[in-house]
Amino acid sequence: MALLLALSTFHFYTAGFGLLREQTHRGVHMALVLGLIFLVFAANRRSEATAPTLGWWRPGGVPLYDWGLFAAAVVSSLYLPSIFQDIAFKTGNPDPIDVVMGTTLTLVVLEATRRTMGWALVIITLGFVVYAFAGPWMPGMLVHPGTTWSQLADHLYLTSQGIYGIPIGVVATYVFHFVLFGVVAMRIGLGRLFLALAMAVAGRFAGGPAKVAIFGSALFGMISGSSVANAVTVGSLTIPMMKKLGYKPHFAAGVEATASTGGQITPPVMGAAAFLMVEFLEMPYQTIIVAAIVPAFMHFFGVFIQVHFEAKRLGLRGLTPEEMSDWRAVLKQDWVTLIPLAALIWKIFDGSTPYLAAFWGIFLCIVVGLIRSERQRTPGVEILLVVAWAALLTFGRGMLPGEFGDWFGEICFALFVALCVVLWRLNPAPALHWRDIADAFVVGAKYALAVGAAAAAIGIIIGVVTLTGTALKFATIIVNVANDATVLVQAWLPFDKATLVKFFTLAMTGLVCILMGCGVPTTATYIIMVTIAAPALGLLGVAPLVAHFFVFYYGVLADVTPPVAVAAYAAASMAGADPFKTGNTAFRLALAKALVPFIFVFSPALLIVVPEFNWPDFLLTFAGCIVSITFLGAALSAYLLVPMSIWERIWLAVAALPAMASGVTPLLASVALSLPVVGYQFWLLRRRTHAAEE
Repeated sequence: MALLLALSTFHFYTAGFGLLREQTHRGVHMALVLGLIFLVFAANRRSEATAPTLGWWRPGGVPLYDWGLFAAAVVSSLYLPSIFQDIAFKTGNPDPIDVVMGTTLTLVVLEATRRTMGWALVIITLGFVVYAFAGPWMPGMLVHPGTTWSQLADHLYLTSQGIYGIPIGVVATYVFHFVLFGVVAMRIGLGRLFLALAMAVAGRFAGGPAKVAIFGSALFGMISGSSVANAVTVGSLTIPMMKKLGYKPHFAAGVEATASTGGQITPPVMGAAAFLMVEFLEMPYQTIIVAAIVPAFMHFFGVFIQVHFEAKRLGLRGLTPEEMSDWRAVLKQDWVTLIPLAALIWKIFDGSTPYLAAFWGIFLCIVVGLIRSERQRTPGVEILLVVAWAALLTFGRGMLPGEFGDWFGEICFALFVALCVVLWRLNPAPALHWRDIADAFVVGAKYALAVGAAAAAIGIIIGVVTLTGTALKFATIIVNVANDATVLVQAWLPFDKATLVKFFTLAMTGLVCILMGCGVPTTATYIIMVTIAAPALGLLGVAPLVAHFFVFYYGVLADVTPPVAVAAYAAASMAGADPFKTGNTAFRLALAKALVPFIFVFSPALLIVVPEFNWPDFLLTFAGCIVSITFLGAALSAYLLVPMSIWERIWLAVAALPAMASGVTPLLASVALSLPVVGYQFWLLRRRTHAAEE
């Protein structure tokens, strides 16, 4: 616990008062993260459960071999920063000690990944390592000269294109801070406020709890950035309510799992992948946030429309006023918890670095928790806090020591801290005690351990790809296969060759993303696919931002893709449902919005911040998305105005396809194709209404 607290405190302090030198910062981060994994996660859970907890061979309840791995992780992680001045001379010509340390760290990373993420990512990583040595014997375009272990260890360990590359750097400087912010924000009551607001918006409509799950997951996902944490937190309230109302357990769990995956693509905190986009694309974080707004909306709209149709088909009611919490009372009590989130968003769009924005969010969460009283509301104190914060923003432009070197800003910050301390000392019963803050820091560090291990493992994959130069080869293979598929079908379809090649390339890339995502977290899937598949889209002229969002969007499906769907399985355990059945349902609920990535590739205006943006194209594309998702959602749910037969479902699914192409003609074609089914549904509805009246 002390080390976990130290890990969170280290990141919190450096986010506000300045990061260490790049290699040193990453080295300290990896030493603590990888070392702690061996103290927190057992090597074998079954044997760990039956073993005695203490003894000379288990000091502190941890086996000696785990203490040895802890030491190996710390030493091999900190060795590189210690020789930082000599790296330029060692790269390409490593000493034996460098190879030993690189080998040790590689093995430690693989074992840490196995303990935290399971075997899937480890097997993929080992496959790439084998490929690095088997290059001379590979077929066709995959052939390469091969390498030796010394060369591979040198590349993975001593360069910035391996373990110490972009993935671990993003986790160490961005992701960790936002994970910590989400945990602390939940402790001060922000999650309770979000759920109350979601219930007020959607609870009274048909199938209310399922719609509450969607809105609640959207709001909670803005700060959690984790589909599993989202599913567990929001699902603890919504899944029992859905089951009580009449939804089957597997459907209730599927709704929560699918809605929870939206947290990965919901601004302002979009999981680790958004921060990786910042590094890969070298774009401001606020640009990524704006680009994600419409895709995130389409994700939740796709789930919402199917939930609505399912509720109408089953005849489910909404929640009664007695079953819903009083959102006005909750807002009156908890509005102050919005201050940290507002400050975080403000700082992001003010041009500050994401980690400095996260620092202010965490700092204000602590302040709000300490000055709020458990015994009575203190509106005067809350208003004083807001006024003081606004004054700090207005007059103290330096904000923190070192940011602008502004002594007046430092004085303003010191006065603000002093005011917060006075308010805390005057508070007889703080809503958040220091031990609660320490516990939140410990929990936040635990949540970040698995992400850190995965990032290091992905660094190995990227190192192999850059060493062997296979990224362009994979891209060429994908495009060649797309060309072959185009030749087979071009005579049968009314599209030009370039459009068909792009479509088949997208289809194969999306399929690989889904398959790769089985058992691999979204972040890992995104990095792997950006490395080996996104270049194929680049060869076809797709803008980098659009290509990255395509891969990212399909990578989100990983958490609800059977046979390994971690978010679906987490929700299934809470619902007492069959995990595989839940995974299939969650995947079906997510399919309606699977059209969206294809749409924004062919019409990039949907991402708003691209150079091609203009309002006519955006509005037409947006309308096409809504029509496609609605028709496909109805076809999958077997309901539009009344239950649908199989021929109606197939017809409506076909009618959804033309609207994917941006333009007036495709949109009108979709609407025209749907008219027979819509008209027939209206006729059936009127006949049913008349029969009920009689």
